[in-house]
Amino acid sequence: MPDKQPEPRYLAVGRILRPHGITGELRAQILTDYPERLVRLRHLYVGAAYRRHAVQSVRFHQNLALLRLADITDRDTAETLRGQVVWVALADAAPLEEGEYYLHQLIGMQVSTEAGEALGEIVEVLDMPGANDVYVVHGLRGEVLIPAIREVILSIDMEARQMVIHPLPGLLTDEE
Repeated sequence: MPDKQPEPRYLAVGRILRPHGITGELRAQILTDYPERLVRLRHLYVGAAYRRHAVQSVRFHQNLALLRLADITDRDTAETLRGQVVWVALADAAPLEEGEYYLHQLIGMQVSTEAGEALGEIVEVLDMPGANDVYVVHGLRGEVLIPAIREVILSIDMEARQMVIHPLPGLLTDEE
């Protein structure tokens, strides 16, 4: 089993789509379940290098965030950020409710059925827009895709790094 990845320092909250207007404002796709928290942040981080930017304003329009960053003051500079991911420092992330978790925390978690069959470990979480997430599990059965729905996910023990599932008919290839 590979070593567990270190806890990330940043969480993705958006992706810059394009400039908005000529004064450097950025149109961003929202990638967080808590977009209202963006309004209270003092700093956001952009791109793979996590470049820090002071936030001047955040407003919402047509299911998008319009970001004004202090050092991005013209359309040409804003254009250089097109396609980049917008991050928030983990310390500034929204606190989670009981039973909630960040998707990165599931990677490496062991998955078994309620009957005790070990299926393997979660290697990826597929974010399916408009549908439930899907957990990609690798183990003795090869790759198994687990839908993240209440009927399937029975329990998640973050401390033990264990998920127990109820496989619906057809979920595991040799079942009817």
